Amino acid sequence: MSDRVAIVTGAARGIGAATARRLSADGWWVSLVDACADDSAVGYPLATRADLDEAVAATGDRGVGVVADVRDQQALEGAVAETVERWGRLDAAVAAAGVVAGGRPGWETSDEVWDTLIGVDLTGVWRLARAAIPAMLAAPSPRSGRFVAVSSAAGTSGLAQLAAYCAAKHGVVGLVRALGVELAGTGVTANAVAPGSTDTAMLAATTVLYDLDDASELVAHQPLGRVITPDEVADAIVWLCEGAAAVTAAVVAVDGGMTAR
Repeated sequence: MSDRVAIVTGAARGIGAATARRLSADGWWVSLVDACADDSAVGYPLATRADLDEAVAATGDRGVGVVADVRDQQALEGAVAETVERWGRLDAAVAAAGVVAGGRPGWETSDEVWDTLIGVDLTGVWRLARAAIPAMLAAPSPRSGRFVAVSSAAGTSGLAQLAAYCAAKHGVVGLVRALGVELAGTGVTANAVAPGSTDTAMLAATTVLYDLDDASELVAHQPLGRVITPDEVADAIVWLCEGAAAVTAAVVAVDGGMTAR
């Protein structure tokens, strides 16, 4: 995998940062993209520029940080162009940017929460695909481009008080399945990973939304019996990026058995 090139959104912390770190350890060059700004619709602090700088440092000298909001098509296209200009190619794009908000029934969800979650968690995935897939298709044949999106166990099931989040993550599943079919025969694949309760700021925020003291009640739904680590989700993402040539239009569950129930 030495000298392959990836772009990862939501890369300042959590699953995105773990993925960038793992890819760089395998010899990839990585552009780490994050908005590095809070959002008024989200009730917890989002990643900062300091978080992004720390994530870049964890890649050694194989990463570069790019501040960009996944809702901004021009910014993402600029990040992809900068990546290709810097390293000459693009082999993988990982859409890991995501936020959670809710705590109320779906019919009481505010416009602001709905627009933010759909905008970041679903439209942001599509915008990365729109920016990155043409760059991967520009590679000479035989190609081996990889588009990987982070969905959720909420992308294949319904979770109370998280209607906007569930809608966005279900949409990610539909999007990658369509992309995988559309990319047939090109050598580029499109897949999603669907994590369960993972040790991230988003999980901590979810416990607050459900008025829980900690994540133990959420973890109880996972036969694995513990919280999943960001590195464990990154394992699946990196596997999809580095091989898995026969896997496309698929959703890989990394949920400790949660959706098996």
